[in-house]
Amino acid sequence: MKKLLAYFVSTFTFNTAIAAVLNLFMSPFWHQFVYSQCIGFSVLIINMGVAHFVKRPLRRVAVLGISLPGSVAIGMSLAFAITGTGNWSGNYVLKSMAIGLFFGLIGVITFLLFERIGMEKKQRQMEQSESEKREIEANLKLLQAQIEPHFLFNTLANVGSLIDSDPALARQLLERLNDWLRVALVRARSDSAVLGDELDMLENYLQILKIRFGERLRWRIDVAEDARGTPFPPMLLQPLVENAVRHGIEPKIGGGEIVIRASADATTLRIEVCDTGIGLVGNEGGGAGLANVRARLATLFGDNGRLTLESKAAGGVVATLELPL
Repeated sequence: MKKLLAYFVSTFTFNTAIAAVLNLFMSPFWHQFVYSQCIGFSVLIINMGVAHFVKRPLRRVAVLGISLPGSVAIGMSLAFAITGTGNWSGNYVLKSMAIGLFFGLIGVITFLLFERIGMEKKQRQMEQSESEKREIEANLKLLQAQIEPHFLFNTLANVGSLIDSDPALARQLLERLNDWLRVALVRARSDSAVLGDELDMLENYLQILKIRFGERLRWRIDVAEDARGTPFPPMLLQPLVENAVRHGIEPKIGGGEIVIRASADATTLRIEVCDTGIGLVGNEGGGAGLANVRARLATLFGDNGRLTLESKAAGGVVATLELPL
């Protein structure tokens, strides 16, 4: 709408300027003003429609060759009717047609040049946007890929330690890992996922850890079904759970429990990963896994995505993710 309004304002100004110039040689001004506006707007409306609907360059030139003089003729006929003076049998008709064609041609060329400049600008913006999108996707894939080896190396190390002491348990751990990989490697590389997918992967992940920790590790996932269908970036929760196990549950003699909760309102998805471990000690809030999560949040959501860590009075830590919807 703004673009169309700009064309009409520019055309009105251009037509008025033409009327002022012609008034130096022919009078009265009102007569020149009406003729200029009628011819100018006729040329604009008709030939703008041609430029919009006829896209092929050669065909557009051929159609404009017919529509331009036709639009000048329509504008003159309209001016005859409005002013009540002049007709097609007058001596000045050819001169008026020539003047109208001259300025009409200037207007059409100007319009086409602005259209071309606008299209090129839009194309550059689209290319820049696509380039930025590819760069963001590459950064996300890189950050995401850093999560998987860390977990795999730890799990394989556990398998290695169990092979001699408990081969059956080592086999069970490998089977669990195989199940996790089958799902995780597909979902982690998907461009679209929901919170329910992430929670299913976490359930399998915790089952793997359960083999190692036994009764020292307990967990509960308290998420309503409607929240499970919320779009959610893959592999964003696992580092928080892994951090809770490594720094909270594992160092504690009796182990502990992890509780995952989620709630959503009209604008925000809020997810809490709570543990009953030993609490924050030293620089746990600045580890590589959490730094990775913060980097992905910044890339995906800017300042609208947040991760906070808070010690609980009764012991343990609450890690809270807040994502815009």
